[in-house]
Amino acid sequence: MNVLSLFDGIGCLQIALQRANIEYSNYYASEINKDAIKVTQHHFPNTIQLGDVKEIDFDTLPQIDFISAGSPCQDISSLNKNRLGLSGNKSSLFYYFVKAKDKWPHADWLLENVKGPAAKQITTTLKRRPIRLDSRWIVPQRRPRLYWTSIVVNTLPSRSIIKLSDLLQSEVSDKYYQTDAWLKWWGRNKENQLAKMYSTLDDTLANCLTARMYKSWNGNFVTQNGRIRRLTTLECERLQTLPERYTSMISDSKAYEAIGNGWTVDIITHILKHYKPNKNEKSNL
Repeated sequence: MNVLSLFDGIGCLQIALQRANIEYSNYYASEINKDAIKVTQHHFPNTIQLGDVKEIDFDTLPQIDFISAGSPCQDISSLNKNRLGLSGNKSSLFYYFVKAKDKWPHADWLLENVKGPAAKQITTTLKRRPIRLDSRWIVPQRRPRLYWTSIVVNTLPSRSIIKLSDLLQSEVSDKYYQTDAWLKWWGRNKENQLAKMYSTLDDTLANCLTARMYKSWNGNFVTQNGRIRRLTTLECERLQTLPERYTSMISDSKAYEAIGNGWTVDIITHILKHYKPNKNEKSNL
């Protein structure tokens, strides 16, 4: 079985394949972020990195049996006021997934992206209705996502009652606590930040982890020992159901970005547990 993962990130699909007990012979990954590649190669050294999706000659690849992608969402995300939809520079990369899917019409496939106006266009293009799953079903993180797939999925993951507080480290370095300057800024902007769900002080449920969590004003914050701090990279890994210390070989700022760009692995695992090679022919339309 040959797997092609476009916009592969830190190899979340490979973790999910392992957890779903799906064996594969070759794993081809398209990724351009050097730090993400570093994480992937550290854990999965046999990954065949192909580089920029725009420069891949699909004709040089062998028969592909499974294609996956989490194409960039910046141009279709509701957080982007100036979004250009699938015609945007980044989100238009979705069409390279379509190109791969057309190249190997008998391959099974999976596409993840955010909810938004472009979802209807994606559905029409792929001729499949998406599965709607929110990561909060299994972890304390708001992360509603759409999953278009050839896999017939007819169950929900087991629901979890874990709270964010259950995943927090009891002691963390002072570097995670917010500075006096930040606290003054927060005092002026708290209401606006919470209203827009850019940040939260809720110890029950985290807001969606994003690639911009390393920014001082953007992220999930909790109150601990009477002080406000940001979530650690380890806590973010737990919220994405990654193995602990999975991103420890890169800096915190790069880890926050990589984790935010990644998938909630156990959501993908649940989908893959329904995978039956070459038998997922039923349309969701």
